[in-house]
Amino acid sequence: MADLLELRGLHARYGAGEVLKGLDLRVADGEIVTLLGANGAGKSTTLRAISGLVPNVSGAILLDGASIVGRKPEAIVRLGISHVPEGRRIFPGLTVRENIALGASNRTGVGRRALAREVEEMFGLFPDLERLKDALGWTLSGGQLQMVAVARGLMARPRLLLLDEPSLGLAPRIVQQVFRMVADIRARGTTVLLVEQNAHVALSVADRGYVLETGRLLTSGRPDELWGNPQVRAAYLGGLAETA
Repeated sequence: MADLLELRGLHARYGAGEVLKGLDLRVADGEIVTLLGANGAGKSTTLRAISGLVPNVSGAILLDGASIVGRKPEAIVRLGISHVPEGRRIFPGLTVRENIALGASNRTGVGRRALAREVEEMFGLFPDLERLKDALGWTLSGGQLQMVAVARGLMARPRLLLLDEPSLGLAPRIVQQVFRMVADIRARGTTVLLVEQNAHVALSVADRGYVLETGRLLTSGRPDELWGNPQVRAAYLGGLAETA
């Protein structure tokens, strides 16, 4: 499979603090790839850098071989990258339907009828939201909020979906449901780059994983290769799974 996304020697900083220190990473078209590592390893910053949300970036971020460094976030969305951030960030005073529709705001030429039809398609993908379409955001559970956030991200019609900590704060049963949803999204043709603390569930759906340590790549490989590395498993994967 051809690479959809590639990072080469990526550096990112906030003020005087460097967070990413020469990161190399690739995501092939059609893959689910997960980023693992302890808190502060640079996982969320990697997604933010790809999305154009980190102002001080150097190195290469390539989408289909073309650089996207320096582009504004809204331009990156139009190129086919959608970012579902940690914390869901749903508007509490808007309905589920309205929150989902906002995901198409960067697309031009989408009429009202087409937009309504696409929102209904999201209810087909997330049937648990069908009965909640007119519910306000503040009334939803954590799992329902996560589904709305992902549906909103998919309304941008992305080729690459960036998911940041989708299991955060969810009960184990809901976590399993969310990751079945991630697998379904890939099956429908969307590539996924996933940041996740729960190594067990992340590696259960991922094709490959990268383990970060203080802004650098520690190791990478298929899920069985990462679980088979005793040092990585003990220091990162096992600890992450136990605390998720």
